[in-house]
Amino acid sequence: MTVTIVGSQLGDEGKGGVVDVYGDAADVVARYQGGDNAGHTVVHDGEKYKLSLVPSGAVRDKVGVLGNGCVVNPETLFEEIDALRERGLEPDVRVAERAHVILPYHRALDGIEEEEKADLAAGTTKRGIGPTYEDKAGRRGVRIGDLLEPEVLRERLEYVVPQKKALAEEVFGKETGEAFDIDHLYETYREYGERLAEEGMTVDCGTFLQERIDAGDDVMLEGAQGTSIDIDHGIYPYVTSSNPTAGGAAVGTGLGPTVVGRGDVIGIVKAYLSRVGTGPLPTELGGVEGQTPGYDADEGADPEEEDLATYIRDEGGEYGTVTGRPRRVGWLDVPMLRHAARANGFTGLAINHVDVLAGLDEVKVGHSYEFDGEEIFTMPPTTEQWGRCEATLKTFDGWPAVDWAEVAEEGYDAIPENARTYLEYVSEELDAPIYAIGVGPGREETVVLENPYE
Repeated sequence: MTVTIVGSQLGDEGKGGVVDVYGDAADVVARYQGGDNAGHTVVHDGEKYKLSLVPSGAVRDKVGVLGNGCVVNPETLFEEIDALRERGLEPDVRVAERAHVILPYHRALDGIEEEEKADLAAGTTKRGIGPTYEDKAGRRGVRIGDLLEPEVLRERLEYVVPQKKALAEEVFGKETGEAFDIDHLYETYREYGERLAEEGMTVDCGTFLQERIDAGDDVMLEGAQGTSIDIDHGIYPYVTSSNPTAGGAAVGTGLGPTVVGRGDVIGIVKAYLSRVGTGPLPTELGGVEGQTPGYDADEGADPEEEDLATYIRDEGGEYGTVTGRPRRVGWLDVPMLRHAARANGFTGLAINHVDVLAGLDEVKVGHSYEFDGEEIFTMPPTTEQWGRCEATLKTFDGWPAVDWAEVAEEGYDAIPENARTYLEYVSEELDAPIYAIGVGPGREETVVLENPYE
């Protein structure tokens, strides 16, 4: 059977941790979209593993698969595999031959175009994700299977590289170097192809996964990012370039939608909201200069809101891993979650970071929006319309900070009563039962109510 893990918000909901929680029962963990822009952290046996491309299950001796819906940077892939091997692990990672390859010119153009787009910039990680998906849709991409056939690789590069070089030089007026050199690219990526072949890493993804399912194996399908940055269902243009929603699990692996639909689809929810980059955020607390529209750090926002935002950031570690920059934070946005529940068909929920909100006198949620004089209960279709929405807040009594490790050991009834009221409200609004509650970063700091594989 399959279990699909989907982010219900803007990414960073703790999907990797949920994959780890249920990882013992899964035989194969397959990512179905995204690339090395999707960082996820897994804590296992007290060790913390930061991964951006290798599927989370790799740290638990599961077969990891990068599906055809992924875009793959071979350099990142082998760096992560080698790093895991240095730490004593032996990850078994397979890559779909239909997956597209991120090349250096994709990364170079990603940075150039982000600068040029200015106000329309989507907050890209500049890893080349968007330009690679553009080439995929434009039928000029290089696929993993092409790296295995030197003549095909050379032919692909000779067709596409002159176009990219002209774009950088003649349209954007930028100098180009190795990233746009056919001979350099050919030699480098031919060698990647040789390593992929030598280690037996490439597969026909749909066939591989279906054969494992037919043999009785359990497969977990792992999405990157979140529903509200889905290219079709998210806050366009502040979106990723693929489909993190559950429908992407079928398209991005080659499994039929009826196969995916027969399994569970678990929506991962962060108990509050966080966001990197500009654009609307109706439930935002305080603001972050350079990200929150219209926010002036000198003038600030409501002091109480600023204090709340700082508290949540500090408790939740909502600062950039590399830059240390504060992330935007806000109350839980329930219209966003209703949108995600409909788009994905959640059969269960995993709600994380409940511990972060502990100690507050009261906790609020955006229950609905006021939009052009009307009350609405789900996200409107365009980002501009979403920006005109004002959150109608619902207030819950807060809950105390407790020994969350002890709570995780004792189970659901040990969660403070007010926190349980909050959780049950979310479950009722999304019409989906709670499968798990994250009360800390470690795998053991999770209250598991339901195992989808049992």
